[in-house]
Formats: sequence, structure tokens, C-alpha cells
Amino acid sequence: MMILVDADACPVKEEVYKVAFRHAVPVTIVSNSPIRVPAHPLIARELVGSAFDAADDWIAERADAQTVVVTADILLADRCLKNGAAVLAPNGRPFTTASIGGAIATRAIMADLRAGGDVIGGPPPFSKTDRSRFLSALDETLLRLKRRG
Repeated sequence: MMILVDADACPVKEEVYKVAFRHAVPVTIVSNSPIRVPAHPLIARELVGSAFDAADDWIAERADAQTVVVTADILLADRCLKNGAAVLAPNGRPFTTASIGGAIATRAIMADLRAGGDVIGGPPPFSKTDRSRFLSALDETLLRLKRRG
């Protein structure tokens, strides 16, 4: 098992480390720019460069049924789900094969509205509830993979 983190804008890296240490699961922090990570044998950092979607491509190529991917990127989530990975958003909500189609459609609609000049706002601010939900969801996901694996 492993955890791959789409890290450039991820607000829950510390929570990932905490859960990974408890379960003894390796984590790879994938980013386009250098990010400080704990000096720990379970934590690796992968600096992929600045090419468009370089981090997404690196993660998607390695995601499989024994991988948990942490990302807010809906299109990356879709690619990882197709490879059998479990995918969690930083707010703790899982992306699933049943929900990803609706998420992609909503993303497209919102992009069209923004392109048309509509001011629609962004997502709600990241909250303590989101952080707590993420901790629980990651823990549950790792336990499920351990039982299956």
C-alpha cells in the first residue's frame, strides 16, 4: 500500500503524515516545486518539474488498487479511479466511480459559466470539519485496503 499526494495546493499534508505513520504506510509527496517534507523513512518527495500536468501524469501512472491518492483535481481523480485507486479529496470526500461523472459534469458547467463572465465564487473555505473528515476518511480507507489486500 502507498499514499500519493498531489501536493502543490494540498492543505492536509500534515494529516496524511499522521495517519501514514500510524498505519506504517509509505507516502510520496508529488509537486512541481520543492516542498519541505519530514525526514522519515516512510516519506518521499517527488519533484516532477513544471510541465503541464506533470504531477498528475506521475501520480496516475503509479496509482493502482493498493494506492490512496489525495487530490482535489477531479480529472486526476478520474484517471486514478480508472486504475483502481482509492481517491480522497482534501475535505475527506471520496471520489468514487459512481460520483466522478457528476463531478466532471459540474466542473465543466462551472468552467462554462466562468468563461461566460458569470461571477460564481469558489469553494467554501477549508474548515476544521473538513480536516477532521479527511483524517477519518483516510484512516477508514487504509483499513479497508488492509482488509482487502
